[in-house]
Amino acid sequence: MTTLEHSDPPSWVFLYKLSFADDKRLEFPIHIDKASNSFIPASPGHAPAWVALDYQQCGNCPLSVKETPLCPVAANLVPLIDLCGSMKSYQTVSLEVVTPERSISGDTTVQRVISSILGLVIATSACPHTEYFKPMARFHLPLASDEETLYRTTSMFLLAQYFLHKDGKPSSLELDQLTQIYKELQIINRALARRLRAAISEDAAINGIILLDLLTQSVTWSIEEGLEGMRYLFKRYGVE
Repeated sequence: MTTLEHSDPPSWVFLYKLSFADDKRLEFPIHIDKASNSFIPASPGHAPAWVALDYQQCGNCPLSVKETPLCPVAANLVPLIDLCGSMKSYQTVSLEVVTPERSISGDTTVQRVISSILGLVIATSACPHTEYFKPMARFHLPLASDEETLYRTTSMFLLAQYFLHKDGKPSSLELDQLTQIYKELQIINRALARRLRAAISEDAAINGIILLDLLTQSVTWSIEEGLEGMRYLFKRYGVE
């Protein structure tokens, strides 16, 4: 008698399933490599002009065209734009997201769905400014609220500081570095919006980026001003 061995798959899959009022259905799987926590492109497809690194290149981009001819984030967004580039922002949709741990569902708009997908793809792309968000991508929360994002972001950053401390490296409980990370992300979001205007016929992807940028700005403000609103949750720890 032989025993079947089940090997652990090398990637995590986040499956976005969209159902529209006219019974149209779309699926968008996102594969994330477990070892590197990086986005896995479906196949080396076409590279449109707006994917070139020097096309509307981010003002804070440290990459060079010679070494990196394509923008890592834009290249990973091509399948999403091919799928959703003709959708209207405020088109309503029923969404189900199947993650490695659970399924999450809700009724929302196309722009919020795209914003959620963008957040995951951007965080797992090989951009020096966005790779800070890879831990959040591993525990991706679709359609997260501003408050949930603030909690997850600061928790991620402070856990990183814990690991740095355990490794004997410089660490800090101050959130200035996290604020700066988000300010750099705002620059990237705006440059991506300019890129995508060359790629789409409708406004859903652009407005998805705008929503993502507004969330980025909100988190930046909250890091600086709004965390005190969560203080009451930690009374059992002795926080007053």
